[in-house]
Amino acid sequence: MISSDVIRGYNDTMILYLLLDEPSYGYEISKKIRELSNDKYVIKETTLYSAFKRMESNGYIAAFLGSDYKITEEGKKPYREKCKEWEITKEVIEKFIVRENDHEYNQKLSW
Repeated sequence: MISSDVIRGYNDTMILYLLLDEPSYGYEISKKIRELSNDKYVIKETTLYSAFKRMESNGYIAAFLGSDYKITEEGKKPYREKCKEWEITKEVIEKFIVRENDHEYNQKLSW
């Protein structure tokens, strides 16, 4: 299971991604996040609805039919920006990760 601290800055990105193809509602989005992450990340209901409220007030999503949400044209911009940011984040963090089967792992972590 992934710590929510690690992934917190990308909750909106995951939600927006799921809304790119079709509108959806909270439970379905939560379920899809869990499925696509192979049960490694479960978004809390309070986190999900806080994200909905924040993104709706920013104009990134719009609610309709009560509890369904859809991404707006304005919401596609921060999604694209977060995708670019993620590529840079991965590139930076990878510089500091050693893998168990790497020679460097044995040098640095076998004490």
